[in-house]
Amino acid sequence: MPADLTRLPATAPVSDVTAVLERDGGVIVEDLVDETTLKGLWDDLGPALDGVGYGDSSFTGQRTKRLSSLFARSRHMERIALDPLYLGTARDLIERPSTNWFGRQRTDLAPNVQVSITQLIQIWPGETAQPPHRDDIAHLLPSPGPTNRVQIMLAMSEFTEENGATMVYPGSHLWEAERAPRPEEAVQAEMDPGSCLIWVGGLFHGGGANLADDARTGLTLALVRGNLRQEENQYLAVPREIVREYPEELQRLLGWGLCPPFLGWYEQEDPIRLLDD
Repeated sequence: MPADLTRLPATAPVSDVTAVLERDGGVIVEDLVDETTLKGLWDDLGPALDGVGYGDSSFTGQRTKRLSSLFARSRHMERIALDPLYLGTARDLIERPSTNWFGRQRTDLAPNVQVSITQLIQIWPGETAQPPHRDDIAHLLPSPGPTNRVQIMLAMSEFTEENGATMVYPGSHLWEAERAPRPEEAVQAEMDPGSCLIWVGGLFHGGGANLADDARTGLTLALVRGNLRQEENQYLAVPREIVREYPEELQRLLGWGLCPPFLGWYEQEDPIRLLDD
């Protein structure tokens, strides 16, 4: 049997989370989000989730509800996106410089990070296990390779083996492309509400089968390299008047900024100026 996932407290330094992710590809951080934020997220998102239908495939789930455009629906998403441990870890893993030349001038350039996808995912009783997959497939990236994506799954309700806690294949972010996951290599990310699973884009994972009597709910957010297309089009998902309500750091994470050296400009200028009144 594979070893269980490493668990760290929310007070752990970014370097500890980074080290575990580089080794295992996934880590559980306990008690990352307080009860007030959880309640706020439920108050904002729960009613909309109630009105969403089930998916229509083995991947999206035929007994699974998914709600997107979360930054347009809840200001409490700011707490998740700007969490120092999660955001700091994503930046530590993704914003790594590479050497480039402009004529005879040597320079080190690093990408920034941006929001790629947001979803509230509710797995209902009777749902079967999701096929294990790597999220890097969204950008057709080779594996193994550099970290291009760091994702969080916040437990909005209890995650147990019985109710479909996320299945993770530790170390699979280091496997060669031809190496397929085997069921006996999976461990489940069991955790209490407010705790979270953080993983990298190259890690095999998937939602578990729900054999319980109640639904389990998780909130996921992915940060990717700023020079990759966002999986969820945040320019359409979050109206400009709502983007204006967020702090500049989050506005830039939503795509209203430049990725070094010069991606994303508007009229050869930083697009953040389009949010000015």
